Amino acid sequence: MAKARTIGIGMDYSITSKSALKWAIDNLIEAGDTIVILLVLSPKSDPANKKLFADTGSPLIPLIELKEAGVCKKYGITPDSDLFDMLDNVYTTKKAKVVAKVYWGDPREKLCEAVNLLKLDSLVLGSRGLGTIKRVLLGSVSSYVVQNASCPVTVVK
Repeated sequence: MAKARTIGIGMDYSITSKSALKWAIDNLIEAGDTIVILLVLSPKSDPANKKLFADTGSPLIPLIELKEAGVCKKYGITPDSDLFDMLDNVYTTKKAKVVAKVYWGDPREKLCEAVNLLKLDSLVLGSRGLGTIKRVLLGSVSSYVVQNASCPVTVVK
């Protein structure tokens, strides 16, 4: 049996980030792995617990707590039933441990920070599919993370 891995999934509730999660479930995640859903919220959001965890991000939030409305509100998380269904399914079928961690700030920097702090074995991100000009002007989170993360990064279109 292979060593259990810790796999991060960048999540912004977009179709592409949910596709990345689905890809990871179908192709990467095995029994015993830990999935860390990484949510990077706007630094302008002001949930109750942000003041406590602004620098380090939230503590790891187990899936059972993540689904509670009160917990979501404390961290400024948007409850998403599709996401919760996917996570319940991988927990049940693949016996993977599922947790979430919330950061506030620039997604590029916070995702790279999470890789190091959580000692991720792999990170999976969705791609918005920006054209060359928009990518140069707006910047691409996935491009930045691929270049700067200290673990393998998979970008799913």
